[in-house]
Amino acid sequence: MSSPRIAPAKEDLPKDVADLAAAVASLPVEHRSRLEPLMFRVVDSTKRRRRILNLVQEALSQLRLDMKYLVFDLEATRRERDALSQNHDDENPQGDS
Repeated sequence: MSSPRIAPAKEDLPKDVADLAAAVASLPVEHRSRLEPLMFRVVDSTKRRRRILNLVQEALSQLRLDMKYLVFDLEATRRERDALSQNHDDENPQGDS
């Protein structure tokens, strides 16, 4: 009988880890009982790495979005500065004394 701790996790695991879990589950009890604790650690660490990877990907997506907002704001600020500079130059021409 396969362990319930491995079986539901197969959906979230890479194919090679799921195949390994299936192979361990199909072993005779005496061998399976020795390998299952190791398999549980592999499954847990694989899930943890996947969660960490998802968190990093989400953080990078948020960082990209924040950078787009910052670039937009910088460009808008430059346009405003240039417009104010142009207005100032129009109101105070350099040649008049």
